[in-house]
Amino acid sequence: MTNIQFIQNQVTASPKSIEATLKLLSEDCTIPFISRYRKDQTGNLDEVVIENIAKLSKQFDEIVKRKDSVLKAIDEQGQLTSELKNKIENSFDLQEIEDLYLPYKKKKKTRADVARENGLEPLAKIIMAQNSDDIEFMASKYLNAKVPNEDDALQGARDIIAEWINENIFIRKNLRRLFQRKAVVETKVVKTKKDDEAAQKFSQYFDWAEPISKAPSHRLLAMLRAEAEGFVKLNVEIEKEEAIEFIENNTIKNNRETADQLRLAIKDSYKRLLEPAISNETLQEAKAKADAKAIEVFAGNLGQLLLAPPLGEKRILAIDPGFRSGCKIVCLDEKGDLLYNETIYPHQPQNEIAMAMKKIKSMVNAYNIEAISIGNGTASRETEFFIKKIPFDKPVQVFVVSEAGASVYSASKIARDEFPNYDVTVRGSVSIGRRLSDPLAELVKIDAKSIGVGQYQHDVDQTKLKEELDTVVVRCVNSVGININTASKSLLSYVSGIGEKMAENIVAFRSENGPFEERKQLKKVPRLGDKAYQQAAAFIRIKGGKNPLDNSAVHPEAYPIVEKMAKDLGLKTTELIGKKDKISLIKPEVYITSDIGILGIKDILKELEKPGLDPRKAAKVFEFDANVKTIKDVRSGMILPGIVNNITAFGCFVDIGIKESGLVHISQLKEGFVSDVNEVVKLHQHVQVKVVEVDEERKRIQLTMVF
Repeated sequence: MTNIQFIQNQVTASPKSIEATLKLLSEDCTIPFISRYRKDQTGNLDEVVIENIAKLSKQFDEIVKRKDSVLKAIDEQGQLTSELKNKIENSFDLQEIEDLYLPYKKKKKTRADVARENGLEPLAKIIMAQNSDDIEFMASKYLNAKVPNEDDALQGARDIIAEWINENIFIRKNLRRLFQRKAVVETKVVKTKKDDEAAQKFSQYFDWAEPISKAPSHRLLAMLRAEAEGFVKLNVEIEKEEAIEFIENNTIKNNRETADQLRLAIKDSYKRLLEPAISNETLQEAKAKADAKAIEVFAGNLGQLLLAPPLGEKRILAIDPGFRSGCKIVCLDEKGDLLYNETIYPHQPQNEIAMAMKKIKSMVNAYNIEAISIGNGTASRETEFFIKKIPFDKPVQVFVVSEAGASVYSASKIARDEFPNYDVTVRGSVSIGRRLSDPLAELVKIDAKSIGVGQYQHDVDQTKLKEELDTVVVRCVNSVGININTASKSLLSYVSGIGEKMAENIVAFRSENGPFEERKQLKKVPRLGDKAYQQAAAFIRIKGGKNPLDNSAVHPEAYPIVEKMAKDLGLKTTELIGKKDKISLIKPEVYITSDIGILGIKDILKELEKPGLDPRKAAKVFEFDANVKTIKDVRSGMILPGIVNNITAFGCFVDIGIKESGLVHISQLKEGFVSDVNEVVKLHQHVQVKVVEVDEERKRIQLTMVF
C-alpha cells in the first residue's frame, strides 16, 4: 500500500489531489498557503482536508518505521520467515503488527519461559495436539530435578499453552471485538474516601456501570479523573463465561483427557494474560476517542472565541473590576497602546462613587474614549451599573468582556516584555481592553488551555491537544490576516511561513526602520528568504502603503495579473480595486497562467471587490437583566438574556450576568433531537433562556432554550 492509497482510504479526495498536496507539503508550503493559493493544484481542497492529509501522511510514515523496526528485531533473532515477513509488510494496522510481534518481543522472564527451560515444551505440544489420553503417564516422562512430579509438569505445560493462547492473533482480534461491543466500564467508590468533600463532585460514579461503547466523552473522562484522584476504582470487563467459551470453541477439538488440561490453561490465559491486556487496550482506545472528542470541542470553541467580533481600532477605557482593591482603569489608543492608568474605588467598603464618576468622565474626555470594556469577574455587574449612571458628554458604548486567562497573561513573559514598568493589575486591564478591539490579536498571547473554553482539557493527551489548538490558532490568524505594523510578536509568529524567531526579527526590523510601506520590504528582514516571503506575504496587510494590493489578500505573485486586468480595461490598478461594475467585465479564463488557474483567478476577482475585508462580524453591545445580580436573584420560570460562554459535548453554558453560568443541556437546546451542540449555538452567541431549576447550595442553574 502506498501513502496515497493509505490516505485515500480515510479522506474524501482524489489520488491526484492527495499527491499534489503531499508534494506542496514536502516543499515546505504551509497549510494556509496551500488551501488559499494553490487551489488549482489540490482540486480546491480546504484547510481541514489538507490538515488531515498531513496528519495521515505522518501516521503512514510512523507505521512504516514501526514495521521496519519489528522486522529488524525478529530478523536479528533468526526467526523471520517469509510468511511472517509478508504478513507484517502487508499490514497497516498497528495493533495487528504488535500482535504479530508479540511472540518475539523481549519481555521479563515468564512462567512459560521457566517451563521451557525445564524441558516442558514437548509436553505442551502433545497436549495441544489433543491426540493422547493418558496425560499423567505422558507427564511422567518429563520429570527432572526441577520438575519433581506430574502435577508440576502439567502446570508448566499449561503455562506454555496459556502463553500460546495469549499470542494467538485470531483469538486476540476476536476478543478485542467482543470487548468493543460488550465491555462495561464500572466504578466503585473507595470506601475510605467516600465522605471526602472533594469526592462529592464525583458522587454519581460511586457505583456506576455502563457499556463503554456508549459512554460519552465527558463521562468517561470524569470517571478517569475520579480514579486518578483516588476516589473510585475503575474496571472494564465483559462476561467472563462468554470469553472463555469463545476461546474453548476455537482451541479444543475433542473430549479426550487433554481437553481438561486445555480448559485449565484457557482460564489461566484469560484471567492472567488476555483479560488484563485487552481490558486495558479497550480502555485506552475509549480514552483516545474521548480525548479526540474533548479536543474537538475545545478546538471548536477556541476557533469561535478567536474569531469573536472585534470592535476595531477605537480608543478604549478598560476596567478590571474589584471591590476592596478597587477598579483598575487603563486608557488605550487606537493601536492598543497604554496612555494612562489609575485605580478608582466606587464600591464597598470605600464607596467613593462621586469621585470615581468624576475621574471616569474626565478620562473619557481627555483621551477621547469611544468605548468602555469591563471584565466579567468579581464586581463586574456592579461596575457596569456604575458606569451606565455616568452622564457622559458624548455617546460611549459599554461592553462586558470575558477576562478568562487575563491573569495568566498579566504574569507572563510576554506581558512583562510589553509592560516592564507596570504591575500585573495594569497589564491585566490592558488585556481586557485589547480583547474588545481585537480578540484574536490579544488571545494568541495566552496559552489556549487557560482561556477556559475546554472540557477536561487537563485530562486529555496534552501533545495532541497542543497540536490541535496550535492548528486552530494558525487557521484563525491566517483567515483574518494581520497588520504588519501593529501586530505583536505573538501574533506574527502564527502567520504562515513566519514562526517565533522570524517574528522577533520582523519586530526588531520595524523598531529600527519604522513602519513597513510595502510587502517587498519583508525581504530585507534578516533571515527571511524567498520561501518564507512566498508563504507569508499575502497574509500580512499594509494599510496606506505604496501599493493598495498590499492591503488585500491578493498574493504578490498575482500582482502582474491584476495590473494586466486593469490595463486591458484602460484603468490604473487603483481604479479597479473595489469597483464591482468594472470587475464584472473581466473574463477570468483570459488570465489563467501556468501557475494560477481558474480557481485562483476567481479568488483574485472576489478579493478585488472587497479588498482586505475582515471575515469577522462587528462587535455588538449586549445588556443583561438589570434585576439579576447574584444567584439569589435567579428564580425558576424567569426568561433572561444571556451569552453562550462555553460549549461542551453535553450542552452549553450561558452567562446570565452573575458569577455562576447556567447549563442548557443538549436536550434543551431546541425541539427534537440534537446530535451536535454547535448545530444550534455558537460561542458568544446572544440567546434567550428560561430558568428551569436553581440549586443555590451547589451553585448550579439549569436553563432551557425550549419555551
